Amino acid sequence: MTPKSRRRGFFASNEGVIKLQARINEKGYSQEDLATQAGVSIDQVKRLLNPHWRYKVQRDAIEKIAFALNLAPTDIVFPHEWYPPQKSSDPIQTTANWKIQDVHSNKVFISYCTQEPSSSVAQQLSEGLKASGKKVFMGKESEEGWRRCFDEELEQCDCLIILLSPQASVSEMVTEGIRRARELYNARPNHKPQIVPIHIGENMVLNHDLRGYLQGIQGWEWRTSADTPKLVQAILSLLAVSQVQVIDKSLEILPAVSCLPAGISEELPLPMAEPELPVGQVGLASAFYIERPPIETRCYQEVLQLGALIRIKAPRQMGKTSLMARILYHAREQGYRTVPLSFQLASSEVFTSLDRFLRWFCACIGQNLGLVNQLIDYWDDIFDSSYNTTTYFEDYLLAKTDSCVVIALDEVDRIVSYPEIANDFFGLLRAWYEKAKYGDHSSDIWKKLRLVVVHSTEAYVPMNINQSPFNVGLAIDLPEFSFEQVKDLADRHRLAWETNHIQQLMNLVGGHPYLVRLAMYHIAHNDITLTQLLRTAATEAGVYSDHLRRHLWNLEQYPELGAAFNKVVAANKPVELKSKVVFKLYSMGMVKKEGNYVLPRCDLYHQYFKQRLPLTGMET
Repeated sequence: MTPKSRRRGFFASNEGVIKLQARINEKGYSQEDLATQAGVSIDQVKRLLNPHWRYKVQRDAIEKIAFALNLAPTDIVFPHEWYPPQKSSDPIQTTANWKIQDVHSNKVFISYCTQEPSSSVAQQLSEGLKASGKKVFMGKESEEGWRRCFDEELEQCDCLIILLSPQASVSEMVTEGIRRARELYNARPNHKPQIVPIHIGENMVLNHDLRGYLQGIQGWEWRTSADTPKLVQAILSLLAVSQVQVIDKSLEILPAVSCLPAGISEELPLPMAEPELPVGQVGLASAFYIERPPIETRCYQEVLQLGALIRIKAPRQMGKTSLMARILYHAREQGYRTVPLSFQLASSEVFTSLDRFLRWFCACIGQNLGLVNQLIDYWDDIFDSSYNTTTYFEDYLLAKTDSCVVIALDEVDRIVSYPEIANDFFGLLRAWYEKAKYGDHSSDIWKKLRLVVVHSTEAYVPMNINQSPFNVGLAIDLPEFSFEQVKDLADRHRLAWETNHIQQLMNLVGGHPYLVRLAMYHIAHNDITLTQLLRTAATEAGVYSDHLRRHLWNLEQYPELGAAFNKVVAANKPVELKSKVVFKLYSMGMVKKEGNYVLPRCDLYHQYFKQRLPLTGMET
């Protein structure tokens, strides 16, 4: 580092400002508090939070502020500015000017689908990284043994590069891979592997889960071969500073993801539309949302009740978040304030303690309501965190809001992984629900609050049932589509199907919303006929191969469940299993219940897994 570079000042990046503000909110600091803690002037703090003022902040001040907030300086400023690459007289490096010196030999794992241009881009990235001394392993998502190789390489690599082609962006296998990578990244103190998602082309459609797993991770774009050297330079810089951030403004970079959920379009559904690929939440403007009476009507009525609590539960891909969005839309139509909050947005650091989690929760709700963070004024160390949170809501968030407030909590399963936090948080929600019924001076405040809680299954809530919010309020279990609803969906896809066509599809996949919509999408686009789909559905060439392989991957990770499900698909009648195993298989959407017995959720699962179970090394 030259004396000149040490003396010069810096601007905070847009990502840096977001991280700064989020960490300030977490700690409950005002700008003055931060300046005192860091030992810098208030002007330095204000300049860093307002880079548009065009006043640079000196290196030592940034280091002090970062230390006070438990951040790295490169969390605040651009890494390539903080650690500018050294010039080299090496003619090879000069020719390939995107190489950057690095004393470490990092291992990079590139995961990609076989379609072009992904395959060529992966090869070019590999060559560029290898030329800079990196160890590179490449894995095609469709190759035999990819799941095993993916897990092995994920454990060893420093950086995971995921090429998100239009096909990969909606792939369940890719989604599951990124989920595992994010889980590993959050669990390790050194935050490895770093995750680098690269969108191939201009199609940036992501399924709901994938958007959640990539929350807060910088995404990049590849459009032409001219972008390849820029991406190599970006990845090398990333490895040099061990931070996933924006590397160069000249790159075509995706917009930074906000720390709170984006708003939802308030357009009403259209009567007809082109078929939509079923990727996550069904938008409010979509013609392909199918109501399941009387569920929607009951929810719309309940959310208007004083102090209401609605809990929506079902296995994956059954439409929970889509229903939640419509409940919020209906509430907004009545003049209510709405706050959707997905717990996928919280980093693992948020869950290090109940106090930190509740501060984050309060800050998110307040920010969504447009209220200034006042945690420092309401957080009293004499009281516990739950009491302080209740006071903050009662005396500030709800008191300062004129209308009723609907808070919708999505991906609640995330909290269950932290039982110490889950027990207290769910008990807190239950207490708020009860406070609206006390009839004392505070009840009127709590009657303004409505809660919508979305979770995949009660099987993942191993806690005292008397403390859990899941035994209060209106319970909504989302069922499969009926025959009439599947017929309605076929009509919306403009499929001239007779009764026997609908029955054939339902004999295969039942009324599973995602599986039904996926079939109709491909048939409506003339990708395949119904006859061909029925013949190939349970094969690797079928439209469900990605969905099925994701389930197979999960069963490989949990041999006890794989062995149990093997018994289910091998039998010609319902099977009795241990209650714990039944709960887990049901929560995965693998089985349906008949009293104390279970059988495969649908014939598709029966056909596919009967061929592939038992898995190697799995006891039955």
